[in-house]
Amino acid sequence: MNDWPQGRSGDNGGERHGRGSASAQPEGARVMRQVQRGPGAGAHSSAPPRGVPPQAAYTDGHGDDGYQGRDGYNTGQVYGGGGPQGPGRGDRSGRPAPDWRKRIKWISITVVTLLVVVSVGTYFWADSKLNRDVDLSKVIDRPDAGEGTNYLIVGSDSREGMSDEEKKELHTGSADGKRTDSMMILHVGDNGNTMISLPRDSNVTIPTFKGSESGKTFPGTGRQVKLNAAYAEDGPELLVRTVEANTGLRIDHYAEIGFAGFANIVDSVGGVEIEIPKGGMKDTKSGADFEAGKQTLNGQQSLAFVRTRYALAGSDLDRTKNQQKFLSALANQTATPSTVLNPFKLYPTLSSGLDTLTVDKDMSLWDLGSMFWAMKGVTGGDGKSMNMPISGNTANGNLQWDTAKVKQLVEQLKNDEKVTVTGNR
Repeated sequence: MNDWPQGRSGDNGGERHGRGSASAQPEGARVMRQVQRGPGAGAHSSAPPRGVPPQAAYTDGHGDDGYQGRDGYNTGQVYGGGGPQGPGRGDRSGRPAPDWRKRIKWISITVVTLLVVVSVGTYFWADSKLNRDVDLSKVIDRPDAGEGTNYLIVGSDSREGMSDEEKKELHTGSADGKRTDSMMILHVGDNGNTMISLPRDSNVTIPTFKGSESGKTFPGTGRQVKLNAAYAEDGPELLVRTVEANTGLRIDHYAEIGFAGFANIVDSVGGVEIEIPKGGMKDTKSGADFEAGKQTLNGQQSLAFVRTRYALAGSDLDRTKNQQKFLSALANQTATPSTVLNPFKLYPTLSSGLDTLTVDKDMSLWDLGSMFWAMKGVTGGDGKSMNMPISGNTANGNLQWDTAKVKQLVEQLKNDEKVTVTGNR
């Protein structure tokens, strides 16, 4: 029995493949040809043993050792190929595949941010254009507030800022000052919205009031006039005071638009389609000259349509019906996606209306939007539209309100109840 390192008896040097060696030197590359020693292992190790063909050199690009470690043996590492490949890790060029989820996320965030910035910018731009010239704090002896919100909406014949050519084109005349061509109370509440037209020829009593400019108090004398005379005498504040005193209904907000603004809004939305009643309409004072049937009116024609009264047997009640009819068509045309989602139509429309719109000092853009959408709903059939109940004519030809019906109507509005009172149609 032999002890290590002499090895077992009967082993020959040429037959000791894969076994221990009795020699103090390890086996050469001739025996273990898969192992190639590195530099410095011995003088004879720089060339392959006799009879062994030269081996191809492998390198990983990091040195001359190829697959060898520092001691000349294979380290088991695999080099080259550009790194591990697998689904979603990249293409053959080594570039990583795009992360579409992340891209969609950031695109969505960018779009939402842009919309918010544009919306906020539009809000402040529009808010800055509002003419808050009416001070309702100057109105005295006001009724108690009720449920819901009451707007007094006025169309005036203001010619402010209009050239002589525009006055001639729009048939407005050149009268000094301004009067109200149309007046409406819009009630916005939880039990349905109601729009009530106030004929300009309504017979009313001018109450005690404080002058909007002088601050002087003018005692009431029981003087009876047409409703539009109150506006002509001392402007919006006296008009609000007169409406409140003669109805008992508190007015929360005031909005007024002039001739030029009205015509410009219509032109900005590309005209308004309206049905002209049988027999057509012709009025030299307003400039109306329409054949019967459905047609699209531009700004000038629209103004003539809503101002016409002499083509309607001189009836102020018939004119208020046409005004409500036209407002319905205009509101529906303005609130279409083709206008709201098109900045080339939306901004000119807003600018046309806001430039000549006068509101009270407490009116916010939100209040204005609420008023517009409520008006659109009512004129579109979602709510009630009516004339102020009329009982007949006074001795001077003014329209006399039906006192009992007006009182019932006001109570229903104050309590925000569904309006059951009927007006003159």
